[in-house]
Amino acid sequence: MESHSPVQYWRDEIERNAYNAAFFELGLRWHWDGETYDRLMGLGQDANTRIGHYLKTEQPHLLKAYDAEFLAVAIEQKKEIHRKREMASSSYFNWAESHGVELGA
Repeated sequence: MESHSPVQYWRDEIERNAYNAAFFELGLRWHWDGETYDRLMGLGQDANTRIGHYLKTEQPHLLKAYDAEFLAVAIEQKKEIHRKREMASSSYFNWAESHGVELGA
């Protein structure tokens, strides 16, 4: 991450990266790039609404097996753990680089 970037960009990147880490940890093969994240953030402040919208528009097959609110809560819980860890540490792992990579292969 660029150290000369504006603070809000840095915070947004940490948040987006934390979402991608949560998806990875939960076994969801999703990746929110900057454009997707910005589009979803434009829907408002409620994370459950943003995740629910993403599920309905991009992952509707999951709604046949899972409740949208259940998934949103699970994602938000994992995201918050990753966000706090990243804020407390000086390291940055770019989850975008692991997108589509199978561990142990």
